[in-house]
This record gives sequence, C-alpha cells and structure tokens, in this order.
Amino acid sequence: MRIITYNVNGVRSAMKKGLTDWLQTDPADIICLQETKATKEDVNISELEALGYETFWFSAEKKGYSGVAIFTKIKPDNVFYGNGIMQSDAEGRVIRADFGDISVINAYFPSGTSGDERQTYKYQWLDEFQEYLLELSKNRPKLVICGDYNIANKNIDIHNPAGNKKSSGFLPEEREWLDKFWEKGFVDSFRVFNPDPHHYTWWSARFPSVREQNKGWRIDYISVTEPLRDTLKGAAIYPDVKHSDHCPAYLELKLK
Repeated sequence: MRIITYNVNGVRSAMKKGLTDWLQTDPADIICLQETKATKEDVNISELEALGYETFWFSAEKKGYSGVAIFTKIKPDNVFYGNGIMQSDAEGRVIRADFGDISVINAYFPSGTSGDERQTYKYQWLDEFQEYLLELSKNRPKLVICGDYNIANKNIDIHNPAGNKKSSGFLPEEREWLDKFWEKGFVDSFRVFNPDPHHYTWWSARFPSVREQNKGWRIDYISVTEPLRDTLKGAAIYPDVKHSDHCPAYLELKLK
C-alpha cells in the first residue's frame, strides 16, 4: 500500500501547475490532499477518474477555505466525513477511509499564524483530535494519520530553529504536544528511515528563494500506530514536486 500526503494549497491551482500530469506517473495508490479549497463540483474529476482514482471530498462550509480529499485506486470499504467535532467538521479538516483492517485518516491541522484566537483553537483542536484517534484505535488499532500537522517537531525539522522559537508551528507547547503524541503509540514513519536533517515539506511562498536554498520546515507527516510499525517498507519526501508551497511525503506499507 503506497500512500502520499500533500497540502496542495488549492487543488484547482495545483492542477493548473501540473498536478494531474504528476498523478499520471502513479506516485501512490492513495493520495491524501489537504487545503483543497474546493468542492468536488469545482473540479474536473473525470481527469482523475481516467487515471483510476476514486475521489472523496470533505470541504469546509466557507467557500475556498481548508478542505481535505482522498484519491484512491484501492476501493475503500467505508468513508467517514469529519470526526464528529462541530468546528473541525465545519472547517473540513478530517476524512477517513477504511481499507480492510487499516484506517487512513487525512487531516488538515489548524494553523495559528493569524493570531492568538486561532492559536488557542489550534491547541483545542490538537487535544480533540488526539482524543478522537485514541478512541478510534480501541476498535481500529491500525491507523495511518496523513496530513499537514502544521508543527515542526525537532530542531532538525526546521531550517532556523533559534529564529523560530516564538513562531506558531514551532512553539514549545506545540512541539511538546507532538512529543507526547509519539509517546502515545504513534510512529513518525519518515524518521524510521531518515534520521538526517534538512528534509522539509514546506517553504514560505513569501520568499521564493528559500525553497531553492532549502530553508524550510517539515510539517507534513504520515504517522502510523504501533501495530503497523512492522509493515513499514519505506518513506520519503519529494521536494522536487512543485505544485504548492508544500511538497508530498510518501509511505509504503508491506501488507501480508
């Protein structure tokens, strides 16, 4: 099972920049997109269906905002839209697809960069989402959590840790939450295979040269629960794929 997570920062914009052409290369069986900023009706899905993808969308109530989608070549047994938490669901932040005994959750974590109110909500959302996952794992222990987590965890996950210690996305409280998240039975799949620094998934669009210089943040993750650790076959980040200010992250599971 090959899985990709990718914040496309507007799926229509990404498609104009060649997203569909990239999908033609068959990069994964399951593509989890965040920040789609569109509904299914806004997109020519026939192009995607022609590539063998069935598409599932969960959009925000606010037009052109947030939103998640799953494109899959493997038919899911069930798809669940939202996680049952009112504000999160209104913002189109979580979609889940079940494939046998594996659940793939695609989540767009809130950003706190716009001010204190959103930062406060981000902390609330993190706690609510974690509770949702822990409850789900009681009956569905094999979870894959894809998404833009909007948190760089360790110093090696950000180009300039000292200069960003007061920046949303690298605040001590956010990093501590993610540390405790890993301790609760979740595995950062990329770090199982890649312990080295300088691997990033997001670069500020305000300063285009920072991507060329690889001055970025690793804030996009595919984590799995412990029961899937032994199935991990490989993980990667694709910085040369450029339809967004993010890039895709990849995970392969070897299933029996």
